[in-house]
Amino acid sequence: MKKPRLQVITLGCSKNTVDTSHLLASAQEGYEIVPEAESDAKVDVLLINTCGFIGDAKEESIQAIFDAVGRKKEGSVGKLLVFGCLSQRYKDELPGLIPEVDGWFGARELAPVLKALGVGPAPESARFVEGHPSYAFLKISEGCDRRCSYCAIPLIRGRHRSVPMEVLEQEARALAERGVRELILIAQDTTFYGLDLYRRRSLADLLRLLSSIPGIEWIRIHYSYPADFPEDVLDEMQNNPKLCKYLDIPLQHVADPVLGAMRRGVDMEWTKSLVKTIRAKVPGIVLRTTMMVGHPGEGRAEFEALLDFVREAKFERLGAFTYSEEEGTYGAANLRDSVTPRTKKSRLARLMEVQRGISFAYNQTRVGRTVKVLVDACTDDGILVCRSQFESPEVDGEILVKMTPQMGSDGSAMVGKFLDVKIVSADEYDLLGECQAVLE
Repeated sequence: MKKPRLQVITLGCSKNTVDTSHLLASAQEGYEIVPEAESDAKVDVLLINTCGFIGDAKEESIQAIFDAVGRKKEGSVGKLLVFGCLSQRYKDELPGLIPEVDGWFGARELAPVLKALGVGPAPESARFVEGHPSYAFLKISEGCDRRCSYCAIPLIRGRHRSVPMEVLEQEARALAERGVRELILIAQDTTFYGLDLYRRRSLADLLRLLSSIPGIEWIRIHYSYPADFPEDVLDEMQNNPKLCKYLDIPLQHVADPVLGAMRRGVDMEWTKSLVKTIRAKVPGIVLRTTMMVGHPGEGRAEFEALLDFVREAKFERLGAFTYSEEEGTYGAANLRDSVTPRTKKSRLARLMEVQRGISFAYNQTRVGRTVKVLVDACTDDGILVCRSQFESPEVDGEILVKMTPQMGSDGSAMVGKFLDVKIVSADEYDLLGECQAVLE
Protein backbone atom coordinates (compact mmCIF):
# COMPACT_ATOMS: atom_id res chain seq x y z
CA MET A 1 0.00 0.00 0.00
CA LYS A 2 1.41 3.38 -1.01
CA LYS A 3 2.38 5.64 1.87
CA PRO A 4 0.86 9.13 2.14
CA ARG A 5 3.29 11.94 1.36
CA LEU A 6 4.46 14.30 4.12
CA GLN A 7 6.46 17.50 3.71
CA VAL A 8 7.82 19.67 6.54
CA ILE A 9 8.87 23.30 6.09
CA THR A 10 11.23 24.42 8.85
CA LEU A 11 11.72 28.10 9.69
CA GLY A 12 13.88 29.86 12.24
CA CYS A 13 16.97 28.61 14.03
CA SER A 14 18.94 25.38 14.05
CA LYS A 15 17.05 24.26 17.16
CA ASN A 16 13.91 24.05 15.02
CA THR A 17 15.87 22.00 12.47
CA VAL A 18 16.63 19.44 15.18
CA ASP A 19 12.98 19.35 16.28
CA THR A 20 11.95 18.59 12.71
CA SER A 21 14.48 15.77 12.37
CA HIS A 22 13.21 14.15 15.59
CA LEU A 23 9.62 14.43 14.39
CA LEU A 24 10.43 12.93 10.99
CA ALA A 25 12.20 10.02 12.67
CA SER A 26 8.78 9.08 14.05
CA ALA A 27 6.84 9.88 10.89
CA GLN A 28 9.05 8.10 8.34
CA GLU A 29 7.55 4.67 9.02
CA GLY A 30 4.09 5.86 8.09
CA TYR A 31 4.87 8.47 5.44
CA GLU A 32 6.92 9.09 2.35
CA ILE A 33 9.02 12.12 3.29
CA VAL A 34 9.08 14.80 0.59
CA PRO A 35 12.13 17.12 0.66
CA GLU A 36 11.41 20.69 1.73
CA ALA A 37 13.09 22.04 -1.42
CA GLU A 38 10.30 20.60 -3.60
CA SER A 39 8.10 23.64 -3.09
CA ASP A 40 5.54 22.65 -5.74
CA ALA A 41 5.25 18.99 -4.74
CA LYS A 42 1.86 17.39 -4.26
CA VAL A 43 1.60 16.15 -0.68
CA ASP A 44 -1.06 14.65 1.56
CA VAL A 45 0.15 16.53 4.64
CA LEU A 46 2.15 19.74 4.87
CA LEU A 47 3.57 20.59 8.28
CA ILE A 48 5.16 23.99 9.02
CA ASN A 49 7.60 24.38 11.91
CA THR A 50 7.40 28.08 12.72
CA CYS A 51 9.56 30.70 14.43
CA GLY A 52 8.15 33.43 16.67
CA PHE A 53 11.25 35.02 18.19
CA ILE A 54 11.27 38.53 16.68
CA GLY A 55 9.18 40.54 14.23
CA ASP A 56 10.95 39.51 11.02
CA ALA A 57 10.80 35.82 11.97
CA LYS A 58 7.10 36.06 12.76
CA GLU A 59 6.41 37.73 9.43
CA GLU A 60 8.32 35.00 7.59
CA SER A 61 6.33 32.31 9.38
CA ILE A 62 2.99 33.97 8.65
CA GLN A 63 3.93 34.33 4.98
CA ALA A 64 4.90 30.66 4.81
CA ILE A 65 1.50 29.71 6.24
CA PHE A 66 -0.32 31.88 3.69
CA ASP A 67 1.76 30.34 0.89
CA ALA A 68 0.79 26.89 2.15
CA VAL A 69 -2.88 27.91 2.26
CA GLY A 70 -2.51 28.88 -1.39
CA ARG A 71 -1.09 25.44 -2.21
CA LYS A 72 -3.98 23.85 -0.34
CA LYS A 73 -6.55 25.83 -2.32
CA GLU A 74 -4.83 24.79 -5.55
CA GLY A 75 -5.13 21.16 -4.55
CA SER A 76 -1.45 20.31 -4.11
CA VAL A 77 -1.74 20.07 -0.30
CA GLY A 78 -4.23 17.92 1.54
CA LYS A 79 -4.03 18.60 5.27
CA LEU A 80 -2.17 21.65 6.60
CA LEU A 81 -0.70 21.55 10.12
CA VAL A 82 1.35 24.21 11.93
CA PHE A 83 3.51 23.84 15.02
CA GLY A 84 6.52 25.51 16.65
CA CYS A 85 7.24 28.81 18.34
CA LEU A 86 4.74 31.03 16.51
CA SER A 87 1.78 28.76 17.21
CA GLN A 88 2.94 28.24 20.80
CA ARG A 89 3.03 31.98 21.33
CA TYR A 90 -0.24 32.85 19.59
CA LYS A 91 -2.23 29.63 20.03
CA ASP A 92 -5.41 31.50 20.96
CA GLU A 93 -5.36 34.06 18.14
CA LEU A 94 -4.12 32.19 15.09
CA PRO A 95 -6.93 29.62 14.55
CA GLY A 96 -9.47 32.40 14.12
CA LEU A 97 -7.21 34.39 11.80
CA ILE A 98 -6.26 31.53 9.47
CA PRO A 99 -9.10 28.97 9.58
CA GLU A 100 -7.71 27.07 6.57
CA VAL A 101 -5.11 25.45 8.85
CA ASP A 102 -6.31 22.03 9.99
CA GLY A 103 -4.35 21.92 13.21
CA TRP A 104 -2.25 24.19 15.43
CA PHE A 105 0.33 22.81 17.85
CA GLY A 106 2.86 24.36 20.23
CA ALA A 107 6.61 23.99 20.42
CA ARG A 108 7.07 22.27 23.76
CA GLU A 109 5.80 18.78 22.95
CA LEU A 110 5.84 16.78 19.73
CA ALA A 111 3.39 14.12 20.97
CA PRO A 112 0.21 16.00 19.87
CA VAL A 113 1.72 16.52 16.41
CA LEU A 114 2.55 12.83 16.10
CA LYS A 115 -0.99 11.94 17.21
CA ALA A 116 -2.42 14.19 14.49
CA LEU A 117 -0.17 12.42 11.97
CA GLY A 118 -1.30 9.03 13.27
CA VAL A 119 2.18 7.78 14.18
CA GLY A 120 3.83 6.71 17.40
CA PRO A 121 6.98 8.19 18.93
CA ALA A 122 10.43 6.97 17.92
CA PRO A 123 13.18 6.62 20.56
CA GLU A 124 14.22 9.96 22.03
CA SER A 125 17.61 9.80 20.31
CA ALA A 126 16.23 8.98 16.83
CA ARG A 127 16.85 11.44 14.00
CA PHE A 128 15.77 11.56 10.35
CA VAL A 129 18.75 12.52 8.22
CA GLU A 130 18.65 12.99 4.45
CA GLY A 131 21.68 11.84 2.49
CA HIS A 132 25.11 11.84 4.12
CA PRO A 133 25.66 15.27 5.65
CA SER A 134 29.08 16.30 6.91
CA TYR A 135 27.72 18.01 10.04
CA ALA A 136 24.69 17.92 12.30
CA PHE A 137 23.26 20.09 15.06
CA LEU A 138 22.89 18.39 18.44
CA LYS A 139 20.39 20.10 20.76
CA ILE A 140 21.58 19.44 24.29
CA SER A 141 18.80 21.21 26.19
CA GLU A 142 15.45 22.89 25.76
CA GLY A 143 14.06 26.11 27.22
CA CYS A 144 15.81 28.77 29.28
CA ASP A 145 15.89 30.01 32.88
CA ARG A 146 17.36 33.40 31.95
CA ARG A 147 15.10 36.42 31.90
CA CYS A 148 16.69 38.81 29.41
CA SER A 149 14.46 41.83 28.90
CA TYR A 150 14.02 41.43 25.15
CA CYS A 151 13.68 37.64 24.84
CA ALA A 152 10.44 35.69 24.52
CA ILE A 153 12.07 32.24 24.43
CA PRO A 154 11.32 31.39 28.10
CA LEU A 155 7.67 32.26 27.43
CA ILE A 156 7.62 30.02 24.36
CA ARG A 157 9.88 27.12 25.30
CA GLY A 158 9.55 27.08 29.09
CA ARG A 159 12.16 26.31 31.76
CA HIS A 160 15.59 24.88 31.01
CA ARG A 161 15.61 21.10 30.55
CA SER A 162 18.83 19.23 29.78
CA VAL A 163 18.83 16.13 27.57
CA PRO A 164 20.46 13.22 29.45
CA MET A 165 24.01 12.43 28.39
CA GLU A 166 23.19 8.84 27.49
CA VAL A 167 20.51 10.02 25.05
CA LEU A 168 22.86 12.54 23.44
CA GLU A 169 25.55 9.86 23.14
CA GLN A 170 23.14 7.50 21.35
CA GLU A 171 22.01 10.29 19.06
CA ALA A 172 25.59 11.31 18.24
CA ARG A 173 26.66 7.72 17.56
CA ALA A 174 23.77 7.26 15.13
CA LEU A 175 24.70 10.49 13.35
CA ALA A 176 28.33 9.36 13.09
CA GLU A 177 27.17 6.11 11.51
CA ARG A 178 25.40 8.20 8.86
CA GLY A 179 28.68 9.91 7.98
CA VAL A 180 28.43 13.03 10.15
CA ARG A 181 31.94 14.27 10.99
CA GLU A 182 31.10 17.41 12.97
CA LEU A 183 28.66 17.96 15.83
CA ILE A 184 27.46 21.48 16.58
CA LEU A 185 26.14 21.71 20.12
CA ILE A 186 23.18 24.05 20.44
CA ALA A 187 20.73 25.15 23.13
CA GLN A 188 19.30 28.41 24.28
CA ASP A 189 22.27 28.45 26.69
CA THR A 190 24.79 25.62 26.30
CA THR A 191 26.70 26.66 29.46
CA PHE A 192 23.64 25.84 31.60
CA TYR A 193 23.79 22.20 30.53
CA GLY A 194 23.45 19.68 33.36
CA LEU A 195 22.38 21.95 36.20
CA ASP A 196 18.90 20.41 36.36
CA LEU A 197 19.99 16.77 35.93
CA TYR A 198 23.40 16.61 37.57
CA ARG A 199 23.28 19.66 39.89
CA ARG A 200 26.32 21.22 38.25
CA ARG A 201 27.38 22.64 34.92
CA SER A 202 28.34 19.56 32.94
CA LEU A 203 29.16 20.82 29.46
CA ALA A 204 32.84 19.84 29.78
CA ASP A 205 31.85 16.30 30.79
CA LEU A 206 29.54 16.06 27.80
CA LEU A 207 32.30 17.26 25.48
CA ARG A 208 34.62 14.52 26.70
CA LEU A 209 31.92 11.88 26.20
CA LEU A 210 31.08 12.99 22.66
CA SER A 211 34.77 13.19 21.77
CA SER A 212 35.09 9.45 22.36
CA ILE A 213 32.68 8.59 19.53
CA PRO A 214 34.45 7.12 16.47
CA GLY A 215 33.88 9.15 13.30
CA ILE A 216 33.21 12.42 15.07
CA GLU A 217 36.25 14.61 14.39
CA TRP A 218 35.03 18.12 15.20
CA ILE A 219 32.76 19.40 17.97
CA ARG A 220 31.65 23.03 17.96
CA ILE A 221 29.88 25.02 20.69
CA HIS A 222 27.17 27.59 19.97
CA TYR A 223 25.04 29.92 22.10
CA SER A 224 27.12 30.25 25.28
CA TYR A 225 25.86 32.74 27.83
CA PRO A 226 28.60 35.02 29.26
CA ALA A 227 27.45 35.14 32.91
CA ASP A 228 29.05 32.40 35.04
CA PHE A 229 30.85 30.99 32.02
CA PRO A 230 32.31 27.54 32.95
CA GLU A 231 36.06 27.91 32.45
CA ASP A 232 36.60 24.13 32.48
CA VAL A 233 35.12 24.25 28.97
CA LEU A 234 38.06 26.43 27.92
CA ASP A 235 40.49 23.94 29.46
CA GLU A 236 38.83 21.17 27.47
CA MET A 237 38.94 23.25 24.31
CA GLN A 238 42.65 23.91 24.76
CA ASN A 239 43.56 20.26 25.37
CA ASN A 240 41.03 18.25 23.33
CA PRO A 241 41.97 18.11 19.62
CA LYS A 242 38.40 17.30 18.59
CA LEU A 243 37.04 20.58 19.95
CA CYS A 244 37.04 23.38 17.41
CA LYS A 245 38.87 26.47 18.61
CA TYR A 246 35.68 28.40 18.01
CA LEU A 247 33.04 29.73 20.38
CA ASP A 248 29.69 31.37 19.73
CA ILE A 249 29.03 33.65 22.72
CA PRO A 250 26.27 36.25 22.19
CA LEU A 251 27.26 39.27 24.27
CA GLN A 252 24.50 41.61 23.01
CA HIS A 253 26.14 44.83 24.28
CA VAL A 254 28.92 46.23 26.48
CA ALA A 255 27.67 49.53 27.94
CA ASP A 256 26.56 49.17 31.55
CA PRO A 257 23.23 51.07 31.23
CA VAL A 258 22.20 48.81 28.34
CA LEU A 259 23.39 45.57 29.94
CA GLY A 260 21.49 46.53 33.09
CA ALA A 261 18.32 47.25 31.14
CA MET A 262 18.77 43.97 29.27
CA ARG A 263 19.02 42.08 32.60
CA ARG A 264 22.09 40.21 31.37
CA GLY A 265 23.71 39.74 34.76
CA VAL A 266 27.10 41.10 33.64
CA ASP A 267 28.70 44.51 33.19
CA MET A 268 31.33 46.04 30.90
CA GLU A 269 34.25 45.05 33.12
CA TRP A 270 33.09 41.42 33.31
CA THR A 271 32.49 41.25 29.56
CA LYS A 272 35.89 42.61 28.61
CA SER A 273 37.62 40.39 31.17
CA LEU A 274 35.81 37.30 29.88
CA VAL A 275 36.89 37.96 26.28
CA LYS A 276 40.51 38.38 27.42
CA THR A 277 40.32 35.18 29.48
CA ILE A 278 38.95 33.17 26.57
CA ARG A 279 41.66 34.39 24.20
CA ALA A 280 44.40 33.80 26.79
CA LYS A 281 43.28 30.27 27.67
CA VAL A 282 42.65 29.17 24.07
CA PRO A 283 45.26 30.84 21.84
CA GLY A 284 44.08 31.22 18.26
CA ILE A 285 40.41 30.85 19.13
CA VAL A 286 37.83 32.40 16.80
CA LEU A 287 34.97 34.19 18.56
CA ARG A 288 31.52 34.69 17.11
CA THR A 289 29.20 37.06 18.92
CA THR A 290 25.86 38.75 18.45
CA MET A 291 25.13 42.39 19.25
CA MET A 292 21.85 44.26 19.57
CA VAL A 293 21.45 47.95 18.78
CA GLY A 294 18.63 50.25 19.80
CA HIS A 295 17.72 48.61 23.11
CA PRO A 296 16.17 50.97 25.69
CA GLY A 297 19.01 52.65 27.54
CA GLU A 298 21.21 52.93 24.47
CA GLY A 299 21.98 56.57 23.82
CA ARG A 300 24.70 57.95 21.58
CA ALA A 301 27.42 57.42 24.22
CA GLU A 302 26.41 53.81 24.84
CA PHE A 303 26.41 53.04 21.13
CA GLU A 304 29.84 54.60 20.70
CA ALA A 305 31.05 52.45 23.60
CA LEU A 306 29.77 49.41 21.73
CA LEU A 307 31.66 50.42 18.58
CA ASP A 308 34.84 50.99 20.58
CA PHE A 309 34.51 47.56 22.19
CA VAL A 310 34.02 45.83 18.85
CA ARG A 311 37.09 47.59 17.45
CA GLU A 312 39.09 46.59 20.53
CA ALA A 313 37.91 42.96 20.80
CA LYS A 314 38.17 42.31 17.04
CA PHE A 315 35.61 39.52 16.94
CA GLU A 316 36.37 37.37 13.93
CA ARG A 317 32.63 36.77 13.44
CA LEU A 318 29.82 39.11 14.46
CA GLY A 319 26.12 39.29 13.71
CA ALA A 320 23.75 42.04 14.82
CA PHE A 321 20.09 42.95 14.89
CA THR A 322 17.90 45.79 16.07
CA TYR A 323 15.78 45.73 19.21
CA SER A 324 12.10 45.03 18.71
CA GLU A 325 9.56 45.21 21.50
CA GLU A 326 8.11 41.74 22.04
CA GLU A 327 4.84 41.36 23.90
CA GLY A 328 5.06 39.42 27.14
CA THR A 329 8.70 40.27 27.77
CA TYR A 330 10.08 42.37 30.61
CA GLY A 331 11.16 45.03 28.13
CA ALA A 332 7.70 45.43 26.65
CA ALA A 333 6.13 45.75 30.09
CA ASN A 334 8.69 47.94 31.83
CA LEU A 335 10.90 49.78 29.32
CA ARG A 336 10.12 52.48 26.79
CA ASP A 337 11.27 51.76 23.25
CA SER A 338 12.90 55.18 22.96
CA VAL A 339 15.23 54.70 19.97
CA THR A 340 13.60 55.52 16.64
CA PRO A 341 13.53 52.89 13.85
CA ARG A 342 15.63 55.19 11.68
CA THR A 343 18.31 55.51 14.36
CA LYS A 344 18.31 51.75 14.95
CA LYS A 345 18.81 51.10 11.25
CA SER A 346 21.61 53.67 11.06
CA ARG A 347 23.40 52.23 14.08
CA LEU A 348 23.12 48.71 12.72
CA ALA A 349 24.68 49.82 9.43
CA ARG A 350 27.56 51.58 11.25
CA LEU A 351 28.24 48.56 13.44
CA MET A 352 28.32 46.15 10.50
CA GLU A 353 30.58 48.49 8.54
CA VAL A 354 33.09 48.38 11.41
CA GLN A 355 32.79 44.59 11.52
CA ARG A 356 33.31 44.23 7.77
CA GLY A 357 36.70 45.87 8.14
CA ILE A 358 37.61 43.57 11.03
CA SER A 359 36.47 40.46 9.17
CA PHE A 360 38.35 41.46 6.03
CA ALA A 361 41.58 42.11 7.96
CA TYR A 362 41.28 38.75 9.74
CA ASN A 363 40.65 36.84 6.50
CA GLN A 364 43.60 38.53 4.85
CA THR A 365 45.92 37.17 7.55
CA ARG A 366 44.92 33.67 6.45
CA VAL A 367 46.04 34.06 2.83
CA GLY A 368 49.03 31.83 2.15
CA ARG A 369 48.29 29.50 5.07
CA THR A 370 47.32 25.83 4.73
CA VAL A 371 44.32 24.71 6.79
CA LYS A 372 42.37 21.52 7.33
CA VAL A 373 38.86 21.82 5.93
CA LEU A 374 35.70 19.72 5.87
CA VAL A 375 33.77 19.40 2.60
CA ASP A 376 30.07 20.23 3.04
CA ALA A 377 28.87 20.22 -0.59
CA CYS A 378 29.87 20.36 -4.24
CA THR A 379 28.31 22.75 -6.74
CA ASP A 380 27.24 21.72 -10.24
CA ASP A 381 30.34 23.39 -11.69
CA GLY A 382 32.77 21.42 -9.54
CA ILE A 383 33.41 23.81 -6.65
CA LEU A 384 33.76 22.22 -3.23
CA VAL A 385 32.09 24.21 -0.45
CA CYS A 386 34.27 23.74 2.62
CA ARG A 387 34.92 25.06 6.12
CA SER A 388 37.80 24.99 8.55
CA GLN A 389 37.33 24.71 12.31
CA PHE A 390 37.07 28.51 12.28
CA GLU A 391 33.85 28.65 10.23
CA SER A 392 30.47 27.42 11.42
CA PRO A 393 27.93 26.37 8.79
CA GLU A 394 25.03 28.62 7.81
CA VAL A 395 26.28 31.65 9.74
CA ASP A 396 29.90 32.15 8.67
CA GLY A 397 31.71 32.38 5.36
CA GLU A 398 32.93 29.42 3.32
CA ILE A 399 36.18 28.21 1.81
CA LEU A 400 35.67 27.46 -1.89
CA VAL A 401 37.96 24.91 -3.55
CA LYS A 402 37.98 23.78 -7.17
CA MET A 403 37.82 20.04 -7.81
CA THR A 404 41.05 18.52 -9.17
CA PRO A 405 41.39 15.52 -11.53
CA GLN A 406 42.87 13.51 -8.65
CA MET A 407 39.54 13.77 -6.84
CA GLY A 408 37.64 12.08 -9.67
CA SER A 409 34.48 13.39 -11.31
CA ASP A 410 31.91 12.77 -8.56
CA GLY A 411 31.92 15.84 -6.33
CA SER A 412 29.24 14.38 -4.05
CA ALA A 413 31.70 11.64 -3.06
CA MET A 414 33.92 14.33 -1.54
CA VAL A 415 31.26 15.45 0.98
CA GLY A 416 32.36 14.55 4.50
CA LYS A 417 36.04 14.29 3.59
CA PHE A 418 38.80 16.41 5.06
CA LEU A 419 41.32 18.25 2.88
CA ASP A 420 44.45 20.27 3.38
CA VAL A 421 43.81 23.54 1.55
CA LYS A 422 46.05 26.52 0.90
CA ILE A 423 44.18 29.84 1.13
CA VAL A 424 44.96 31.91 -1.98
CA SER A 425 42.55 34.86 -1.62
CA ALA A 426 39.84 36.24 0.68
CA ASP A 427 37.16 38.90 1.03
CA GLU A 428 35.21 39.92 4.16
CA TYR A 429 33.38 36.60 4.36
CA ASP A 430 34.53 33.90 1.93
CA LEU A 431 37.94 32.49 1.06
CA LEU A 432 39.32 30.74 -2.02
CA GLY A 433 41.65 27.80 -1.61
CA GLU A 434 43.66 25.23 -3.53
CA CYS A 435 43.65 21.58 -2.45
CA GLN A 436 47.03 20.34 -1.28
CA ALA A 437 45.95 16.86 -0.14
CA VAL A 438 42.87 14.72 0.46
CA LEU A 439 43.23 13.58 4.05
CA GLU A 440 40.38 11.06 4.35
